[in-house]
Parts: sequence; structure tokens; C-alpha cells
Amino acid sequence: MQDVEVIESTKAAAAALDPVRARLLSELAVPASAGGLAARVGITRQKINYHLKALEEHGLVELFEERQHGGITERVLRASAASFVVSPAAVSATAADPDANDDHLSARYLIALAGRLMREVGALARRADASGKGLPTLTIDTQIGFQSAADRAAFADDLTAAVLDLAARYHHDDGRPHRLVVAAHPLPEENR
Repeated sequence: MQDVEVIESTKAAAAALDPVRARLLSELAVPASAGGLAARVGITRQKINYHLKALEEHGLVELFEERQHGGITERVLRASAASFVVSPAAVSATAADPDANDDHLSARYLIALAGRLMREVGALARRADASGKGLPTLTIDTQIGFQSAADRAAFADDLTAAVLDLAARYHHDDGRPHRLVVAAHPLPEENR
């Protein structure tokens, strides 16, 4: 089971977002059979099987084990990931393009950039998983409290200078290209 899976397909996103199927995905964090799920969620086993088949077709659930009970084989399934993220590409064929936005300080630019990051890293992670290799990434996530807009602007200038210096020092034209994204936004009220 993956920690996080990025859903790229429109049909897989529709399957995952269906309220009944979303509940089943949540329940399948712990492997279960259709009969076990039916008892937990109060839906008939036949309807559970119908929904599980749709989830399995899109790779959202996977076979965990098969149990033999007399002449009957019971399939035990689990979610293919602990959590799912729907890529903007699954919602629209015309995903937001950060390069089409000249205002690099706008929230819309940051949203488009986050969408591109999700699409690119999701695709790379799937390829890495399929080949059994790791994916080299670097993530820095921190919080900082600015006392004023001037402090925030000075920090942005210093950060830009430091990143440009590091990029110049470590960049090699014949090296493997990596994308570096640095973003900042105010924390929403509920996260403070």
C-alpha cells in the first residue's frame, strides 16, 4: 500500500469521489472482504461487490489475500493507498499552466504551480514505483512569522539571493535537471 497516490484519470477520480466508494476506500485502510464491509457500512454484499469492482478497475483497491471457505473463495481487498489526491489533470484536460501567468506573486500562479508539481511528481512516482526504484526529492516545509510586509519583502530578497547563489554553485549543464519550487502563503485561520 502506498502512502499517497495521485489520481490522474477522470474516471478514477469519479469513482473515488462517489460518496459510497469514498467510504469504502476509507474502510479499506484495513483489509476486508465484501461481506465484512457490508456488515460495517450497512449495505448489501452485492452492492458492495459492485462498488469494489469499480474501484478495483481503476486501481484504487487491490487484492490483499484470498481465503478458502469450503468451496468458496473469499477475496480480501485493501485500498491501494492510505490516501488519495486528485490531480488537476483528472478534472480538466486543460490544466492550469503557471507559465501562462505573468504575476508570479499571485495566488492563482501559486495554485497553477502546485497543480503542475502534483502532476509531475505523481507521474514520476508512478514510474519509480513501477521500476522498483526510488525517486530523489527534497522538501522543506516550515512556518515563519513576519512582523511586517517590509520583513516579508526583505526575507524574499535574501531567500532569492541565497537560492540563486546555490543554484549557480551546484548547477551543471550536463547534470540531471531538477525543478525547485519555493512558495509561501499565509496560514489559513484553522491551521493557526
